[in-house]
Amino acid sequence: MTLVEHRTSPLGRSISLAGLHLGYDGADVITDLSLDVAAGEFIALLGESGCGKTTILRALAGFVPVRAGGIAVDGVDMSQTAPEARGMAMMFQSYALWPHMTVAQNIGYGLKLRRHPRDVIRARVAEMAAMVGLEDLTGRRVSDLSGGQRQRVALARALAIDPPVLLLDEPLSNLDAGIRASMRHEIRALQQRLGLTTILVTHDREEAMSMADRIVILQEGRIAQAGRPEEVWHRPASPYVARFMGVDNRLAARLEGGLLCVGPAALSLTGALHAPQGLAEGAAEVMFRAETVRLEPPPGPSLSLAGEVLSHSYLGSVYRHEVAIGADRIMVDAPTRHGTGARVDLHVPATALCLFPARSESAATGQEAA
Repeated sequence: MTLVEHRTSPLGRSISLAGLHLGYDGADVITDLSLDVAAGEFIALLGESGCGKTTILRALAGFVPVRAGGIAVDGVDMSQTAPEARGMAMMFQSYALWPHMTVAQNIGYGLKLRRHPRDVIRARVAEMAAMVGLEDLTGRRVSDLSGGQRQRVALARALAIDPPVLLLDEPLSNLDAGIRASMRHEIRALQQRLGLTTILVTHDREEAMSMADRIVILQEGRIAQAGRPEEVWHRPASPYVARFMGVDNRLAARLEGGLLCVGPAALSLTGALHAPQGLAEGAAEVMFRAETVRLEPPPGPSLSLAGEVLSHSYLGSVYRHEVAIGADRIMVDAPTRHGTGARVDLHVPATALCLFPARSESAATGQEAA
């Protein structure tokens, strides 16, 4: 009977971060952060370098002390618990494998430290190696393996100790694109089979979207937005989140008398528009993705704009055009190429528009640099 077959209920445990403050050398990196993770849930912490996502992961593992607030697992406070007693396994970006050891020795290393009997270690190593497709390579040194094979060894080693919580610190960033895509699906499939509570740190939004049940976007040590991938993609909570999720275009706008006005164009503020509640009339900004722009009027309400093509490039499935809208520049994807200087009529469906309050130049600059 295998580790997966004998389990009658999900292994994962719930995690609660409450008013968490984390930092180094007297300065906070994470400020008053609260987050609840359900047992068996897969969470992705997504953000730019320096936003604090790895600090959160290391605090969960017990490698970074908690300055204030708490970390609870299944309702039990773990803030001061030693790392080895937390029931968590962490998979590092560098894999942290012993190059002079064999695959089997690396997979069984955590079990050996926990003083399991040799026959138990051999059986668990064989089971984990088979689970990640390395059963024929257990005698090889990890220094002789490919990047993808080393990644599987690191994953098998983390799973061998039967952890209820799996922490992943950018585990795919060192792999080639093709291997990275396949490993996303393999890790997600294993997580679902085992019912592990999993927290992934990444700066790759495609990785977060394809693997996680929920995405938590961090900005300067705070949660900018948390939600299902579809929610964060279609309904970003701020311009920062919108840009991070690939919303390419931003135009200055005004709200006047129930209308969204962009230059001479106007669109009635209907329920189809995504806008913060209570957005006041006056200066605003509207954001949308290049692929949502249409060259023919779509069914339903849309924002209609006239522009001039400045340049174009071929992306494989579409042509991407830089288009001047007055003094502004936007990107537009189209199946056919439009030459430089061509005049084009553009239409953005109301459902594709994200409306936000206008920002000052200093605020905008600060968010770009965050």
